[in-house]
Amino acid sequence: MNTVTRLGGFALGLAAVFGAAYGIGQVAGPAAPVAESRHDGGAAHEPGASDPGEHDESVDRIPGGLLVSDRGYTLEPVAAPAGEFAFRIGGPDGRPVTRYDVAHDKRMHLIVARRDLSGFRHVHPDLAPDGTWRVASPLVGPGQWRAFADFTPTGGEPLTLGVDVTVPGALTERPLPAPASSTTVDGYTVTLTGTPQPGRTSPLTLTISRDGQPVTDLEPYLGAYGHLVALRRGDLAYLHVHPDGTPGDGRTRPGPAVTFLAEVPSAGSYRLYLDFRHGGAVHTAEFTVVAGTPTAGTPTTAPTQSGPAPTGGADHGTPGHGHN
Repeated sequence: MNTVTRLGGFALGLAAVFGAAYGIGQVAGPAAPVAESRHDGGAAHEPGASDPGEHDESVDRIPGGLLVSDRGYTLEPVAAPAGEFAFRIGGPDGRPVTRYDVAHDKRMHLIVARRDLSGFRHVHPDLAPDGTWRVASPLVGPGQWRAFADFTPTGGEPLTLGVDVTVPGALTERPLPAPASSTTVDGYTVTLTGTPQPGRTSPLTLTISRDGQPVTDLEPYLGAYGHLVALRRGDLAYLHVHPDGTPGDGRTRPGPAVTFLAEVPSAGSYRLYLDFRHGGAVHTAEFTVVAGTPTAGTPTTAPTQSGPAPTGGADHGTPGHGHN
């Protein structure tokens, strides 16, 4: 099969599964604004309910990324040419949103990770006048992926919506790496101090060195000296962790330590992804951490599984991480 045919098959397959994935995302939460969930401590009132003052912690504490639709905004996949990833955010009025506030130096953060928590990528799409976001596809290999749109619509609150996307092709799921306090990436050693605690804010400090020497000249990236995302194993609940301090505030140093304030919603295994810039390039260090005591019988690492090889797909690279 020649390259054009392979890519054409991939584009058709991705368009089909993208539509199916939209339905999968809807299973995680209502697409219609009947009983919208909130993440900010307030609960939206369901029409017809007897007491708008009733407070349901199970609703308003849903982590980000588990819903395809929230507070009237919906993540809407858009068919795109091979090698491109496109989507819109539908607003409460049914129209594509075209105005966004800048958050962490960007109007849209698109994060993708495979369901086995490998293949993490963090990119920044371009917005077209019709409200369509487009970017070179960050889906770097076959598998079941979760795509997260992290944004703030102008006049609205910060949101993270998520949808599943399947890239066809042969794959073998990767086991979740065991918890460790240190990892290496691109010649850098990154050490983690601190352990997340379910239901409360915990400091996590990541210290960066190179060739045995502390890195003291980190470069700002997305408004900070580090950018940390946490994904919960299993449902891939998305936690955007905030740094303690910002460049230029008179107290935050450019390394070697970067501290974040994290609050995880439950006990269990999480994968942390730290983006930092040094030497003009962005690097990503990854960690597995265990918060609290997982329930009996819950493994802290994922088993290796072999999945079927759907027809019509092509191998588009080895899962990894990257930025744009």
